[in-house]
Amino acid sequence: MSSITKIFSLLILVFIFSCSSYRNHLKNVLNSTNPKIKGVMDNAKQHELQIIYTEIIRDKNGKVSFKDYTYNLNTTNYFYPASTIKLPIAILALEKLNTIDNTSVNTEFSIEGNNEKLKFADEISKVFAVSDNAASTNLFEFIRFDYINQKMTEKGLSPFRMSHRLSGVDPRNPLVKSTTLFKEDQVLIEFSSKLNQEVTALKLSGTHKGVGYLNGEGKVVNESFDFSKRNYYPLQSLHSTLKRIVFPEAFKEEERFKITENDRQFLLYSMQNLPKNAGYDATEYYDGYCKFFMFGDTQENIPPSIKIYNKVGNAYGTMIDCAYIVDAENKVEFMLSATIIANNNGIFNDNVYEYDTVSLPFLAELGRQLYERNKR
Repeated sequence: MSSITKIFSLLILVFIFSCSSYRNHLKNVLNSTNPKIKGVMDNAKQHELQIIYTEIIRDKNGKVSFKDYTYNLNTTNYFYPASTIKLPIAILALEKLNTIDNTSVNTEFSIEGNNEKLKFADEISKVFAVSDNAASTNLFEFIRFDYINQKMTEKGLSPFRMSHRLSGVDPRNPLVKSTTLFKEDQVLIEFSSKLNQEVTALKLSGTHKGVGYLNGEGKVVNESFDFSKRNYYPLQSLHSTLKRIVFPEAFKEEERFKITENDRQFLLYSMQNLPKNAGYDATEYYDGYCKFFMFGDTQENIPPSIKIYNKVGNAYGTMIDCAYIVDAENKVEFMLSATIIANNNGIFNDNVYEYDTVSLPFLAELGRQLYERNKR
C-alpha cells in the first residue's frame, strides 16, 4: 500500500470516527460543563444513572428504524421503577378490554368493595396527566398480576415483574378483587377475585440500598432497605414498551400490543396531555409536573409546538422519565429514557431526597440539550 493510500485511508477513518462522535449526541451532552449535568456526571455511580437515547431514522419511504445510544445500561442493576409501571397497566387494560365484546375505553366498571362506577378512559387519563396512584390500582384490579407479567413476557418486554400495587391498604396482597363491567347500566361481565402467584425475591445487584430506613413507627432501622420483592421494570424494557406504542409498525406482530388504532391514539393523546387540559388546577399541576425532561425544573408553560409523550416515576429518591419528544415546527424527534437516584443521607422512606436540587435539574437539562442538538 502506498503512503498516499495509507494517508487517504487514515483520513477516511478519522472522518468516520469524527462523524460518529458528532452524531452521538448523548455522549456530547453528558460531557457538558453545565453544572446541572456535570454535578451528576461527577458522581454518576452514586446516582446509579442509566440512560437510553434513541435517534429516529426514517428512510425515503417513511419506514422507521432506531439508533440507540446508552449510558451505563444494565438490566441486572436494580432501580425502583415507581410510577413507570403504570404505562403497561394502562396499555394492557385496553388490550384486555379488546378481548371482551361490546366494550371500549368508555366502558364503565366497578371494583369489589366500592360501588362507584369508574370509566376506563377517565382512569387512564389520570394515570398520565398527574400519575394518579388510585387510578392505576383501579385499572390493575381489572388486569391482575399474572396477566400483566405474562403479557409483558409474551411481547418480548422482559425482564419485567409486577409484584405490588401503588396504592391501597394492602398493596402486596396477591388476592385481587373482583371487577364488574357495565353496558348501559346493565352488568356485562364479572371477573371474580383471584389469588395470584407468590412473589419471590429478585436476585439482582442493588436490591438492597442505603444505610437505613424509617419503619412504620417513624424510627430509623440501621439496615439497608430491601427492594427484592418489589416491582421490577428495567430501563430497556420500559423504553421498548414506549417504542411499541409510538411505532408499532417497527415490530413483529407478536411483539405488538393488541389494541385498536383508536385505542393507540387515545393512549398517545393521554400521554402528551397536560394536567390543565385534563381538568386539573394549573397552579398545583403545572405543565412540567409530569414532564421531567426539558421542563421538570420550571413551572413555565410548555410551548404548543413541543409534544412529550411520556411516563414518569419518582419514589424512594429515584426519578425516571421515558419519553418520545417531538417538535414538528423545528423538525425535532427523538426518544429518551433515564433513571437517577439522589439520596445523600442514605436513609430510605424518610422523604428526604434531592429531587429538586439534583434529579429534576439534571433530567430537565439533559432533555433540553438533546432537544437543541436535534434541531434541524
